[in-house]
Amino acid sequence: MLRFALPVLLLWLCTSVHAAMWTVRPGESIQAAIDAAAANDTVSIERAHYRENLVLDKPLTLKGIDRPTLDGGHRGDTIRIRSAQVTIDGLIVINSGADLEKQNAGIYLQPGSDSTRVLNCDLVYNLFGLWIETSKNVEIRDNLIAGKRDLMSQHRGNGIQLYNTEGAQIIGNNISFVRDGIYVDVSHHAVFARNRIHHVRYGTHYMNSHNNVWEDNDSYYNRGGLALMMTRNQVIRNNRAWGNSDHGIMLRTIQDSVIENNVVAGNARGFFIYDAEFNTLRNNLVVDNDVGVHLWAGSYRNQAEGNDFISNRTQIKYVAARDEIWGKEGGNYWSNYVGWDRNGDGIGDVQYEANDMVDRLSWRHPMMKLLLASPAVQTLRLVAQQFPLLRAPSIVDPKPHMQPTHPDWSQWRGRHFPHPD
Repeated sequence: MLRFALPVLLLWLCTSVHAAMWTVRPGESIQAAIDAAAANDTVSIERAHYRENLVLDKPLTLKGIDRPTLDGGHRGDTIRIRSAQVTIDGLIVINSGADLEKQNAGIYLQPGSDSTRVLNCDLVYNLFGLWIETSKNVEIRDNLIAGKRDLMSQHRGNGIQLYNTEGAQIIGNNISFVRDGIYVDVSHHAVFARNRIHHVRYGTHYMNSHNNVWEDNDSYYNRGGLALMMTRNQVIRNNRAWGNSDHGIMLRTIQDSVIENNVVAGNARGFFIYDAEFNTLRNNLVVDNDVGVHLWAGSYRNQAEGNDFISNRTQIKYVAARDEIWGKEGGNYWSNYVGWDRNGDGIGDVQYEANDMVDRLSWRHPMMKLLLASPAVQTLRLVAQQFPLLRAPSIVDPKPHMQPTHPDWSQWRGRHFPHPD
C-alpha cells in the first residue's frame, strides 16, 4: 500500500507548495498581485474601493474579503478573463464602459475560459453583467446583477450573455434593469435554475440553443417572461412567470420540448405559441391573464394534458384553419366550462370548445366587444352552436375536468404588471 500512497502524497505536497496565497490591501494594486501570482494561486482582496480594469490570463482565484469593490471607471471591461479555470468569488464589480459594439462587461469571458466560476458577486452598473463566449462548463451562481438603469432599454446590455457555449450552469442569480436578463445564443446542454429576473425586456431569450433545462425560476414585471425561439429539446418546468406586460412564456418555432408544472399568471398573454410542434404542455397553471394562450401560425401536433386554465379573460385565442385537439388522453380544466358530469367521474360529458364565431369576429373587429352582451350577439352564438357551417375552428378538449388540479390557484390572482398612477 505504501508504494501506491507515496506518489499521491508527493503530488499533494507539490500542489500545496506551488499554490500560494496573495493578499491585496487597501491602496495596493490587484493587477500587480495577479501578475506576480503563479497558476492556481489565490489572490485575496481586502475590503476597499479599487479602481482598476483587470486582466486574468492564468488559472487563478480572486477572493473578496468582506466584499471589496472593483471599479472599472466607466471604460472597457472591469474584468477580462483570458484563461480557463478562473474563480471570482465575493467581489462587487461596477462601472464597465458603455460601448455596445465592444460588448463592455463587468466580467468578460473570452473564448477558451472553460470551467470559470463567478460566485457571490454583485455586478452593478455594467453594460453587460457577464459576457461569456465559446467556453465550456462555466458556473455563474448566486450573483446580483443590475444594469445601467438610467439608460433606455435598447442601450443596455444583457445581464448574462451566452454565445456558443456548452454545459453552462446559471443558478441562483438575481437579475434586473438590463435589456434581457439571460440571452442564450447557440448554447447547449445548460441548466438555468433558481434565478429571479425582473424589470427587464425578456427574462430570458433563447435563440438556436438546444437541450437546455430551465427550472424553478421567477420571471416577473418584465415585458416578456421567457422567450424560446428557434430551439428544440428544452425542459421548462416548475417556473413562475407572472405580471409581465406582454407574455409569460413564448414558444416560437420550437419542437420536441416539455413545458410542465409552470405557473403563468397575470400576464397580457400567458402562453404565446407560434409555429410550435411536437411539444408537451403538462400540468401548468394558467390563471388571470388577459389571454390564457395565444396560439397560431401552424402550431399543431402539440400535446396538452392536465393544465388548469382559470379566470383568463380569454382562455384561448386560436387562429388556424382547423380544430386542434387538446386533452385527448386525460383532459384539462377550463373555468368557463358549462357542461355537466352525470356519472360523477370528474370529466365533463360535453367537449369543451375554446372559441366560437363571435370570438373570431370580436378579434377582427374589437369595437364589437361593446355588443357582446346584446341579444343579437347571444343569438349568433346559439346559431353557431346549432349549425356547424357557421362554426369557427377551435381548440377542442374532449375530456374537460370538472375541478382544477392546482388547489392553490387563487393565490396567483391579481399579480399584474404595475402601471404608474
